[in-house]
Amino acid sequence: MDGDQDDERYREALATAEDLLGVPLQRFLEPGEGEPANGADFKRLATMHTFGDVWPRTGVLDTRTRSLVSVTVTAVLGTMEPLRGQLRIALNNGVTPEEIVEVFLHLSAYAGAARAFEGYQVAQQVFAEAARGAET
Repeated sequence: MDGDQDDERYREALATAEDLLGVPLQRFLEPGEGEPANGADFKRLATMHTFGDVWPRTGVLDTRTRSLVSVTVTAVLGTMEPLRGQLRIALNNGVTPEEIVEVFLHLSAYAGAARAFEGYQVAQQVFAEAARGAET
């Protein structure tokens, strides 16, 4: 793929990410202290795959369903910062807090109460954040 096509794919992936998250993804892609130069390559490739290749595939699973799947996967894996982002995406795409609570109820049966509760604590924070945002 040539550079122009690659740049366009990246711009489209960033636009998709912003639509899903409600905020630009670029602030999460800034280089960290001591990060090697190829860290930018990793972030670019991961962004293009996730938001350029996978999320736009709405022919079989719609965005709302993908959001619920993503919340479930990140909660089960115990990846709390990605879970925070997936919860934001879910809420931004029509998933209700009540539906998210049901996901955690279901997770407690299959992934264990401790893992579900840990993830639910992140959900509570995101619910509060969303409520504060709705008040302003």
